[in-house]
Amino acid sequence: MKLLFLACLSPKTGNYTTAERIRSHIESAGHSCELRDVADFHSPSDLAHLVSQNPPFEGALAIHLFKAGRLLLDLRLPFGVIFGGTDINEDVKDEQKRVVMEQVLRKARFAVAFTEKLKEEAEFVLVSPDSKIYVQPQGIQTEVAEQFCWTEFLRSSEWHSKNLHNILIIIGPKVDPALTAEVETVVKRATGVFLAQERSQQELHAAMKRCYAVVNSSVSEGMSAAILEAMDLRVPVLARNIPGNAAVVKHGVTGLLFSSPQEFVHQSQRLLSDQELRERVVRSGKLYVEEHHSVKQERETYQRLVDKLHKAQFLA
Repeated sequence: MKLLFLACLSPKTGNYTTAERIRSHIESAGHSCELRDVADFHSPSDLAHLVSQNPPFEGALAIHLFKAGRLLLDLRLPFGVIFGGTDINEDVKDEQKRVVMEQVLRKARFAVAFTEKLKEEAEFVLVSPDSKIYVQPQGIQTEVAEQFCWTEFLRSSEWHSKNLHNILIIIGPKVDPALTAEVETVVKRATGVFLAQERSQQELHAAMKRCYAVVNSSVSEGMSAAILEAMDLRVPVLARNIPGNAAVVKHGVTGLLFSSPQEFVHQSQRLLSDQELRERVVRSGKLYVEEHHSVKQERETYQRLVDKLHKAQFLA
């Protein structure tokens, strides 16, 4: 089966990594899967020529109901969709976007939510048959680069020589120009905070391994692969207490949650001073990922769902 896969593909982002992993699952079952960036298309008509090329696409998959799924509405292809955190955390607040998302969900042959809570929220705010939404957590598999050095981040820090641990390094691509400018302005005024460009996944995992903890301060999250990767690498996690994070971080067991800057400092100090706590969250986090975020299970789920699309093309 020749499948079109639409997703937000800013390089070296969580969306890109997730899409590439799912694409590999589909192709390992013998299908052809072409991954395309939603930024390349503005309307369903923009996709029409691509979809009808020879040989034509026989089905489609999209991550994010609004950002990507809306582009499939007018196409005569069986398709499935995968919920992104933005769908339920942000886009449903906009009535026009919510209506489009309901249309996408009604037409989709299936939908995938990363957590049971995300499925429940989707069923509550969007009109959809319950049996259409499946729950499949992200599969996690980490790989650490053999060589990695922090020198470029630390060379200008005077206080670093006094206390090696008090460093916050923010690594990631500049996706949102306005937010990037705001962060850069704040960091210039902050002591001990450094910005670093995005790295390959292997280099990022190597950076995590050299950290005392990984912090997720997001105010809107579906399922953070960075949190799960840190757990898999046996690195403690400090995460903002929002639904997407709390779904995978059990406070004091698999990581630590905070709701304010003051609480972040308090939980960080606990982690530094309590070796037993640190060992517990590291051990429990690793076990949690092994039990609930199997790449093998994820592969089997998506291969089974794509089979639904394969069968649907003969019924259309």
